[in-house]
Amino acid sequence: MSTQAPRPRVWVSRPLFDDVLDRLREHFDVEVENGDHDWSHEQMAQKLRDKTGAVLGVADPVDASVLAQTPLLRAIANRGVGYNNLDLDALKNAGVVATNTPGVLDETTADFAWALMLAAARRVTEGERWLRAGNWKGMSFHIMLGGDVYGKTLGIFGMGRIGQAIARRASGFRMPVIYHNRSRVAAGIEEDCEARYVDRDTLLRDADFVVLTVPLSAGTRHMIGAAELAAMKREAYLINIARGGIVDDAALIAALREKRIAGAGLDVFEHEPEVPAEMLALDNVVLTPHIGSASLATRRAMASLAVDNLIAALGCGPNAGRPPNVI
Repeated sequence: MSTQAPRPRVWVSRPLFDDVLDRLREHFDVEVENGDHDWSHEQMAQKLRDKTGAVLGVADPVDASVLAQTPLLRAIANRGVGYNNLDLDALKNAGVVATNTPGVLDETTADFAWALMLAAARRVTEGERWLRAGNWKGMSFHIMLGGDVYGKTLGIFGMGRIGQAIARRASGFRMPVIYHNRSRVAAGIEEDCEARYVDRDTLLRDADFVVLTVPLSAGTRHMIGAAELAAMKREAYLINIARGGIVDDAALIAALREKRIAGAGLDVFEHEPEVPAEMLALDNVVLTPHIGSASLATRRAMASLAVDNLIAALGCGPNAGRPPNVI
């Protein structure tokens, strides 16, 4: 009598949608966490020790120390576009395929960049806190005076898909768009986005809104620090929807406290989920908990694409052996 070979085991590090998980269960034995946790390297190694694949969040670390203890691991599907949680060289050396979910979150994240821009300039969250505290006693001509968005100059660091989506929205606000990138994008993209390439110093000097969409790497860590903040206009706003660590949080706190820039909108933080108490005490910064892609439709699309990637990477499904989004 023949015995059926055991199915590969995969781990899902954070909750997903049940119907999406069911697609994984068609091919694998699936272990799913029922809550969001911050995993240490030691815990990651323990969870992955007997797994062939995993769907991970963008804060779940995998490096050489983890891989040394996970001999069965063949593929990782990051549930997000960023992958600074992964040591790609170590994964390559271990023969482990790594994937991410680009494209499906671009427009939603671009929307959120604009939400932060408008909220920071017009003091939306500050005003709501003030109102909820019972401070509004009647209309005042000078209440909550903020900055304009319409007609101001938008500066974008990082002109990838998300940066381009942000830029395209600027035409409705009649905003000149300038950008800086590692390399200049194609002329057709510049024309479509109505964007002009400038050097780094010009962007910092001329932009009324400085928006960050670059990936976190050794080259971009603290790319916005005290010197860069000092180069910005006093009336300018800094918007970070990329990754914590791109901005030096301590330098930004000092600039905001001393009103050396008008304000900021931050969806990411250097040591998240910890946010410095000094940042929490400031009124001229809008703070959100890393929710730039958090629409229901987009999060479903991200989860679905991550599952597609893992199924294919582990040799199953219609794209067996050809995962759509290898990093």
